[in-house]
Amino acid sequence: MHELRKDPLMNRWIAVMSDSMPPGEYHLQEEEAKESECILCSGREKETPPEITAIRGNGSNPNEPGWLARVIPSFKPILHVEGDLGRRGVGMYDRMNSIGANEIIIETPEHNKSTEFERMIRVVSLYKERIADLEKDLRLRYILIYKNSGREAGAVYSHPHSQLIATPIIPRRIKEELDGAKQYYSYKERCIFCDIIREELRYGQRVIFETKKFIAFCPYAQRSSFEFRIIPKRHSCAFQEINSEEIEDLALMLSAMLKKLGAILKNPPYNYVIHTAPNMIPRRDHWHTLGEDFHWHIEVMPRLTRVSGFEWGSGFYVITTSPEDAAKYLREA
Repeated sequence: MHELRKDPLMNRWIAVMSDSMPPGEYHLQEEEAKESECILCSGREKETPPEITAIRGNGSNPNEPGWLARVIPSFKPILHVEGDLGRRGVGMYDRMNSIGANEIIIETPEHNKSTEFERMIRVVSLYKERIADLEKDLRLRYILIYKNSGREAGAVYSHPHSQLIATPIIPRRIKEELDGAKQYYSYKERCIFCDIIREELRYGQRVIFETKKFIAFCPYAQRSSFEFRIIPKRHSCAFQEINSEEIEDLALMLSAMLKKLGAILKNPPYNYVIHTAPNMIPRRDHWHTLGEDFHWHIEVMPRLTRVSGFEWGSGFYVITTSPEDAAKYLREA
């Protein structure tokens, strides 16, 4: 089994694979599978792990064609559902077993379909279903849903898909957001995300698209050019609390925004991540103000430039297109 190790200085966890790779394997450049060879396409269900859940057409059976969207375990999971955490110390260091979940959400049976509205409704519905199911596992502390689109963004398959990783710890990046939101609430007794929504709507120049339930805008201090965020107008800390009307509205928002991004930047590689509240069930008494101070959201980051040593070493990002100009270009797309 792989293991998780904690960095005592930065207070973050990393995964160490049990099948350690020799140097020569890092120079291999795998070719992207052709559509005819894609294992995620309909008709190759017997070659994938058995599905966890699926949205299917009438009369179709599990692990057979006829599905509209499908969730399967990862082919090479970093984290495994079976086993216990096995927390232990080795000298001054902490480690534990790689307990969690790795899942692939196959968004469509067709290889070249990507941002259609109806497809996005099914995808968002599966996101909600999987988070609601996994939060019942008391070993799990955080559930992250993300999408890698394009090889430069980390995608292994060209078929439209997104992924889920559930971890026994709260990742440091999420912890920083939680702490920042809590500090702001302690000082002002207001949600920082709700304040950001109000300020962006007041200022207007960084807003890209607005629907009845959501707003999309370029952050005031973004990390990469053309990065944007999608936030629900209704205050809610947990993604799985999304209702049916919001599911449709979010599907419209995601579909429209990804089309805009593709139109002005010629279908760039990108990542998006859903930042939601941690799993409160194992430590329900710990999260006193989480329902008031945190607000789930989606971060979308096109991969247009490579991060330099200065940025890696300092965490100080250099932006080549201002958020105001980026929002203008995206609005006009």
